[in-house]
Amino acid sequence: MSKTALVTGITGQDGAYLARLLLDKGYTVYGFQPRRSTDTYWRLREVGAADDVQLLAGDLTDLSSVLRAVQTSRPDEVYNLGAQSFVGSSWDQPVLTGQATGIGAVNVLEAVRIAAPEARFYQASTSEMFGLIQAERQDEKTPFYPRSPYGAAKLYAHWMTVNYRESFGLHTSSGILFNHESPLRGLEFVTRKVTDGVARIKLGLQKELRLGNLDAQRDWGFAGDYVKAMWAMLQQPQGDDYVVATGRTVSVRRFCELAFGHVGLDHEDYVKVDPTLYRPAEVDILLGNPDKAKQILGWEAETSLEQLVGMMVEADLARVSTGARG
Repeated sequence: MSKTALVTGITGQDGAYLARLLLDKGYTVYGFQPRRSTDTYWRLREVGAADDVQLLAGDLTDLSSVLRAVQTSRPDEVYNLGAQSFVGSSWDQPVLTGQATGIGAVNVLEAVRIAAPEARFYQASTSEMFGLIQAERQDEKTPFYPRSPYGAAKLYAHWMTVNYRESFGLHTSSGILFNHESPLRGLEFVTRKVTDGVARIKLGLQKELRLGNLDAQRDWGFAGDYVKAMWAMLQQPQGDDYVVATGRTVSVRRFCELAFGHVGLDHEDYVKVDPTLYRPAEVDILLGNPDKAKQILGWEAETSLEQLVGMMVEADLARVSTGARG
C-alpha cells in the first residue's frame, strides 16, 4: 500500500525536490503552504510535480490550520521544511523568524502528536546552529553556538524535535543539513546571486557583482542529493539526528572562481566587495562530518561542487536569455 506524506514548505527548493522524490516512490503527497498573491509554484513545475501534489492552505504560525492539514492528509510521514529560511533577513525580522522557524516547527510537532502520533516526523535542522564552530569538523555531538536569529530559532526547533521523541515516544528525526544549493535556490542566497550574476555578465546585462564576505567558507552540496537523506531518516526503525554534508568546504571566493570560470571569465574582473553586505555576526567556516549518515543511512553526496556550480550557471544562462522566472 502506498504511503502518504505531508510536506511543509513544499514550494521551496527542498520541498520541490522532495516532492519529486516521494512521487517517484509512489507516495501521495500533500503540500502545506500559506496563500500567496504571487506565483510560488514555479519550482514544482520545474521538477514536474505541480499537477501531482495536493495543496493545503495554512500557516505554520497557526496551529489550527496545521492541525487541519494533518487531519486531512492523514500522513505516514511529515516533513517540516517550512521556515523563514534566509539568514540575512533574520536580523531584520527576528520575531517573525522565531515564530515561523521555531514555534512553527513545534506547531507541526504538536499537530502530529494530537492527530497522527504514528506518523514519522522530519525536522529541517541546519548547520547554522553550529555558528561559531566548536570543532574543526562538525558532527552530531558538536556543541551548538548559533550566530543569527535564524540559527537560534532553528536550534529551538531542533531541541523540541528531540524532546518530542524522548517525551512522547514519537518517531522524530532532525537532518542537520549543511548548505545545499541547486538551480531552484532563491536569488537572495549567495550561490544563486553568484550564478545569476555570472549569467547576466556573460550576456552583457550586468557589469559587476557586489558581494559581502568572500572569505566565508561553506560545505556546499546539491539539494537533490540531500532530500534523499531526509527520506532515508524516516525509513529507520528509530528517530535520530544526522549531519548531512559533503565533508568539503570552500570559500565564497572559490565558488565565484568556479562560476565565472565556467563561462571563461575571471571573477576578479567583476566581483566587488560591498561592506554593507557583511552580516552583523559572521559564521566564518562550516565543515560537516557525514560519517553517521553514511554508516546508518547509506547516504553520501553524489554531486561534486564543480558539477553543482556548472548546473546552476547553465540553468541561469538559460533563464536569463529567455526571461524565465526563477
